[in-house]
Amino acid sequence: MDIYHFNPEHILSLMLTLMRISIVLFLMPVFNTNSLPMQVKASISLVLTLALWPHVALAGTDMPPHPLSLGLMFLGELLLGLIMGMVVQFLFVGIQSGGELLGFQMGFTMVNVADPLSGIQNGAAAYFLWMVSMLTFLALDGHLFMIKALADSFRLVPAGGLLLGDILIRQVFDLSTQLFVIAVKVAAPVMVALFLTELALGLMNRAAPQMQVMLIGFPLKIAAGFFFLGLLLVILSSQIEQFVLGMNPMFLNLLKAGSPLFHNIAP
Repeated sequence: MDIYHFNPEHILSLMLTLMRISIVLFLMPVFNTNSLPMQVKASISLVLTLALWPHVALAGTDMPPHPLSLGLMFLGELLLGLIMGMVVQFLFVGIQSGGELLGFQMGFTMVNVADPLSGIQNGAAAYFLWMVSMLTFLALDGHLFMIKALADSFRLVPAGGLLLGDILIRQVFDLSTQLFVIAVKVAAPVMVALFLTELALGLMNRAAPQMQVMLIGFPLKIAAGFFFLGLLLVILSSQIEQFVLGMNPMFLNLLKAGSPLFHNIAP
């Protein structure tokens, strides 16, 4: 007589679902920051697993019997999490790259702060833009789009069944090019304004050589940089909004490109 109604297939299904959610969640932006304690991350993974498991669970029969096969499955899930997290990380890295260019033009090359996301030193302007972009991303429910993509992955990609084809690799490389486009879009308006400021200072120096242009040039460039940096936040929020609105089809195309089920039914 089975008192507790123990079903091994259900337990294995729960373990597979928890493995994918925890791996993907720990590698995605917002959730992989070092400011979140490991206990909080583990709790979020467990809560999401219990919420998604009755609806999008992986089949317990997919659990491999051999430890080597289990390691290969774990590697496939890790690769899936890296791809899903990397395509979102392109946005924040592009914004940080634009902030580094702005900091160099404003004269903040000697002012660095520790980035809690990567643990490396970043410029003050890059860190400020990263903080603003992360808060805007959360305000626009970008993290919910990532969770939705995680739920869709159960329907499109079986356990350990990620297919690394040329279509998926090409899509990742195409998305990586947006990193430089975002950096230019972020830095270009302020860099043009700072260039015009330097041009005006140069004309003043030619017109009145007795003026100490070097003494007023540095604080003037900083003031102009901060002024146009405030105006840049409007453009930045628009870029993040466009990215968030395009996350659903972006993740769907990526998951279909890496799904063996989709390739089997494709003509």
